[in-house]
Amino acid sequence: MARAPLLQLSDISLTFGGDPVFSELGLVVQPGDRVALVGRNGSGKSTLMKVMANLVEADTGSRVVPPGISVGYMEQDPTMEGFATLGDYAESALDPSETYKVDMVAEGLKFDPAGDVSTASGGERRRAALAKLMAEAPSLMLLDEPTNHLDIEAIAWLETELAQTRTAYVLISHDRAFLRALTRATLWIDRGVVRRQEKGFENFEIWRDKTWEDEDMQRHKLDRKIKAEARWAVEGISARRKRNQGRVRVLQDLRSERSNMIRRQGAASLAFESGKASGRKVLEAEAISLEFGEKTIVRDFDLKVQRGDRIAFVGPNGVGKTSLINVLIGATQPDSGSVKMGTNLEVAVFDQARSNLDPEMSLWDSLTGDPEMRVSGKADQVMVRGNPKHVVGYLKEFLFDEAQARAPVKSLSGGEKARLLLARLMARESNLLILDEPTNDLDIETLDLLQEILDDYDGTVLLVSHDRDFLDRVATTTIAMEGRGRATVYAGGWSDYQFQKAEVDQVESQTKTKPKEAKLASKKDAAAGLSFTEKHRLQELPSVIERYEAEIAKLETLMSDPDLFTKEPVKFQKVTDALVERQSKLAEAEEEWLMLEEKAAASA
Repeated sequence: MARAPLLQLSDISLTFGGDPVFSELGLVVQPGDRVALVGRNGSGKSTLMKVMANLVEADTGSRVVPPGISVGYMEQDPTMEGFATLGDYAESALDPSETYKVDMVAEGLKFDPAGDVSTASGGERRRAALAKLMAEAPSLMLLDEPTNHLDIEAIAWLETELAQTRTAYVLISHDRAFLRALTRATLWIDRGVVRRQEKGFENFEIWRDKTWEDEDMQRHKLDRKIKAEARWAVEGISARRKRNQGRVRVLQDLRSERSNMIRRQGAASLAFESGKASGRKVLEAEAISLEFGEKTIVRDFDLKVQRGDRIAFVGPNGVGKTSLINVLIGATQPDSGSVKMGTNLEVAVFDQARSNLDPEMSLWDSLTGDPEMRVSGKADQVMVRGNPKHVVGYLKEFLFDEAQARAPVKSLSGGEKARLLLARLMARESNLLILDEPTNDLDIETLDLLQEILDDYDGTVLLVSHDRDFLDRVATTTIAMEGRGRATVYAGGWSDYQFQKAEVDQVESQTKTKPKEAKLASKKDAAAGLSFTEKHRLQELPSVIERYEAEIAKLETLMSDPDLFTKEPVKFQKVTDALVERQSKLAEAEEEWLMLEEKAAASA
């Protein structure tokens, strides 16, 4: 027996004073659906979701929701006038006996319901909107970029909650791992047409590429047919005094059909240009510590960065990832320890706060007003990696049209602001890239392209991101910032870090169960003549050595696979490099421990 749909759209057409956003669109959402809504930035995903939520009225067509069915929408920019706190807003539609649900969700999403609405950040407001929707538990949830502004822990919590819910939902996200884990069907918006496949996002790219391949083949066949008909129209006239008007009409119809085919939007023209090569050693941090008030960012942290490294910084929001990067590149001084910068460094920074973009300036002025892009005596040109280019031409490379050139930055979507910032960043040469949350708001195709150009980039990359798939594809080293000053270096990307951490945690758990009283007592006695820092380091080194030994054992297990080099040469190289690095660090740690032990013994 067929199930009654939760929501049905029929013959929906919508324009905003220009070309149609949708034309004769139809879709159905059934009970239990877990649907990914995908498409390029600007394709109309959010607009369609607002039509589904009845927040935007279509020009024609109908929206049907059966009696008793509730549809909830998570707003990207919620209006909170009249509410004093974020919790007041999130609880506004709940019965007083159910307000506890907001507290439960708030704990998982890590926001404070008592937070003042007037001072709340955009991320806090979005988390409150998400908490409101989840606490209300409607029959159908419409989730527009729910993972934006969430850290990896909160994303994992949300992923678990959505995996367990029986509520149907439609989900917009650029987080591949999130979509793969949760969706069972896919709605794809492409040039005003919505297609549905009864498979999750895992199969989307195969489906998309096959659709485009078929489309290109159809276009090619049509072009050949038009060419043949046109040749007949020209050459056939010499043999007849009168044209066959039926064939002429066929040619006209074919040309009309060809002109109505909407070309796919091209990919953004992204390219990082490496400047002169930096020294082999990019930077070296030794025993650095940093605190803000009572909060410890890092304590006694060591790191060596070599040319070509791709280092990812992960951890909860507010743990200090950006602060640590600022110390490493010399923008902030550590409270203790030292950072030695390498030679010939040319640093380029992608700022997650978009603070380099003036919201009141036009896109044109944002580029021509940048001192590093200005072309002397040419108000309509910008300098792009040493070559002058027309402003509009350069903007088009990043998928902006000519009409947007004079529009203010504040009119752009989040993805468009990210592309504009990338346009400024990519105009200059660099050999050290700082990418702080570059993946926010970028569509999947642009993320793919960004990953590819980072693979080809000759310089070094320090990266902050909560996109687990992107981290797996880009990072060669992951630094996990776990709070209370602890920052641990792991080989590989996000999945490698999770695997190694589980192994290390298991070893540490087993080690803690063994009696250590005699060993600890002897260490305390031996450390009597050391400085405070040296005592702390001597006590810390055994656990550091144990961690390196556990990591080496795991990496050696991976290396023992005889098929690893043949099947996964890139992973084999990563594992090999990580093993050499860990063995070197183990030797250094053991040498340091012996030196401190000898010093303590000499001063006893």
